[in-house]
Amino acid sequence: MTVALYTIHIIIAVFLILVILLQQGKGSDLGAAFGGASSTVFGGASGRQSFLVKVTVGLGVVFVLLSLGLSWRAGQIRKQGLMPGAAPPAPLPAPAPAAPAPLAPGAAQPGSESPAAK
Repeated sequence: MTVALYTIHIIIAVFLILVILLQQGKGSDLGAAFGGASSTVFGGASGRQSFLVKVTVGLGVVFVLLSLGLSWRAGQIRKQGLMPGAAPPAPLPAPAPAAPAPLAPGAAQPGSESPAAK
């Protein structure tokens, strides 16, 4: 289920990019940035929107809602673990103590005093 939602999310993202790139820019000259063409920056006097604008808004809303849903779903999976019905794993046995390293020939044994110390 999650894989299908991620696939749909990626497809929507690609279509959203394509629809945005297909749209013609409004007021892209420098005068529009400083209010010279404010009617075109804010949509103009006519309330009529093109088909591409409606598709962009629709895809944007679906993209955001799907992003929120996938985020919530990832949090739920993290809380319950990957396999909620499975038994917890058995604890690992404690490691055995390491054997002491062999001494070099001629070295004094631990606990014994050297003849020079007497």
